[in-house]
Amino acid sequence: MEQVNDDTLAAARKVIAVHINYPSRAAQRGRTPAQPSYFLKPSSSLSLTGTAVERPAGCELLGYEGEIAIIIGKAARRVDVEDAWGHVAAVTASNDLGVYDLRYADKGSNLRSKGGDGFTPVGPALIPADAVDPANLRIRTWHNGELVQDDTTGDLLFPFARLVADLSQLLTLEEGDIILTGTPAGASVAVPGDVLEVEVSTVDGGLSTGRLTTTVKEGTTAFADFGARPKADDLQREEAYGSREAAGLPAVSSEATESVLSPELKAKLESVCTATLSSQLRKRGLNNVSIDGLTATRPDRKVVGLARTLRYVPNREDLFKTHGGGFNAQKRAIDSVNEGEILVMEARGEKGTGTIGDILALRAQVRGAAAIITDGGVRDFSAVAAMELPTYYSNPHPAVLGRRHIPWDTDITIACGGTTVQPGDIIVADSDGILVIPPAIAEEVANDSIAQEREEVFIAEMVEQGHSVDGLYPLNAEWRTKYLEWEAGKAND
Repeated sequence: MEQVNDDTLAAARKVIAVHINYPSRAAQRGRTPAQPSYFLKPSSSLSLTGTAVERPAGCELLGYEGEIAIIIGKAARRVDVEDAWGHVAAVTASNDLGVYDLRYADKGSNLRSKGGDGFTPVGPALIPADAVDPANLRIRTWHNGELVQDDTTGDLLFPFARLVADLSQLLTLEEGDIILTGTPAGASVAVPGDVLEVEVSTVDGGLSTGRLTTTVKEGTTAFADFGARPKADDLQREEAYGSREAAGLPAVSSEATESVLSPELKAKLESVCTATLSSQLRKRGLNNVSIDGLTATRPDRKVVGLARTLRYVPNREDLFKTHGGGFNAQKRAIDSVNEGEILVMEARGEKGTGTIGDILALRAQVRGAAAIITDGGVRDFSAVAAMELPTYYSNPHPAVLGRRHIPWDTDITIACGGTTVQPGDIIVADSDGILVIPPAIAEEVANDSIAQEREEVFIAEMVEQGHSVDGLYPLNAEWRTKYLEWEAGKAND
């Protein structure tokens, strides 16, 4: 078979990469796109097998992603899906390298994070497109000899012909152009000294590109202060490695979280109604602890969890340019909400735009969030309402957040539905409403609520037997004595 060489690289005027295409990767990322989306990599990022790639100085997270590259053999413009594969000359192996430390810098374009010299190795051999079924290919990646990615193209979200046809609707794919078709689950991080290998073959192994080999080396030239400098946080580490565990980060259920809302306390709060909890909070002088005016997508659900917060401020066009795009506060909040937590959003009661849509709600559900609460609108309402994740909202609205909001900050004290919510507050919601319980008094409120509901069971029985509520509800001294006798009898049953 023909080998990838310098002429192959020189012929590539465009390198186009697909964001998410494998179901395994979609599950890992927590989002399944309805349509393909793309980004460009410069042709100067291309390199051959056996070439070393530099992890830029100051960067921590050089991510690798084994992918199948398709090479255009005949110009394609407005071609149908049925004809698209005829415009492909060959397939080969590729590695979509990038530094997560610079993802923040270009608001989603990936230019600096994915566009570095040598960040797109391809090869070593070309498999003729007319010799294979594009739905019958296998992609494998090895990291220091360990197989870390292994998937096939049998169930892609967007088959290769669809990608070619879709792109050709707007731009001309020229001979030599390269399309990176997405990576399966298993992509991770490489460090200097590591060896990465990627191979594409037919599922039966009859045809193969051979292994595309890339060695990682450490960069020595620091970034100057006139441009974006590398920076990484735990969220980027989790994204780069694929999970918190793989990144060596603490599990999402920290000891602090468990001490605030232990399984025992959670079970107690789940066993009582918000109406009862509200009366106990009022006895303690807390009258302004309900999030009001919202509707639930799952009113049948009882929800108990710790609050995480997100604040939107009114849109101002110059500030939206700096805070609204890329990995903004909204996306950071969604991507950091942990299992059992509730994301509470301050939208100022603004009903003229959405604050959450189906993709981000799905991401929160996959991360294990207990609920989403917003005093603003919800986009993609039918899809959000169909999810298992309960969402509490003001109204449906089709507009994106940039119409009225800027996502501004996370995990700060906010106002939602007429009350103040702090990160770490305990949220309890049922069909009666949503309460915010200060963690310091949650245990005693729960215990007294259980006792109150036990009394109310007795009162209901007495009313059912025909007794007047006078002196019974609430219990006077005479009825309390009878209640204690009733309670003792239940204990002996």
